[in-house]
Amino acid sequence: MAAAAGVMAAALREWAAVAERQEAARREALASWEPLLVSLAGLAEQLRAARRLAWGSSPLGAFGELRERLWRKQRGAAEALLEQLGQRREELRALRDAVGTGAASVLRVYEEKAAELGLEETLRRGARRPSLADVLEGLQDVERYYRHLYLESKLLLLSISCDSPEDMEALPQAWKRILERYEEDTVQDVLLKVSLYLDNQ
Repeated sequence: MAAAAGVMAAALREWAAVAERQEAARREALASWEPLLVSLAGLAEQLRAARRLAWGSSPLGAFGELRERLWRKQRGAAEALLEQLGQRREELRALRDAVGTGAASVLRVYEEKAAELGLEETLRRGARRPSLADVLEGLQDVERYYRHLYLESKLLLLSISCDSPEDMEALPQAWKRILERYEEDTVQDVLLKVSLYLDNQ
């Protein structure tokens, strides 16, 4: 059983080291969304202002192509911002995939060593030691956390339309609501759980 426990511990140490790096990358990726969404909301405000302007009765009416040129320029700027947001979304997708692969790898090791470890050892908990079952459940919680965060960011981007500046103006608030749902330190809690398990074997 000691050999199986050692293999399991090594797999969990490797997972924790990677998870810490991924968590730092996640925070950095999320921080990069807000300025882009704020810029997009500001652009939407400009689009709405241009729509409301009475072009025909203003001095600008003498410049027939100005309205169309302005609209094309604003639309191009919005599309450039959306492209950058798409790149940020891909960063979250890559993190989601890496987290999922890491959790699956540890679970595969457990499946290979489960018979040798035994159910009693898998469920054994101490005053400061979570059980291996608790730790494995935590890994799945982290995977689910990243998966749901990615899905919400993807759905937010899919909801954006340059034809609806009102919705675009609300993007920073919508993003803030998403972040509020992911404020809890799920990853840090699981990293602590893994650390306690490894330190108190």
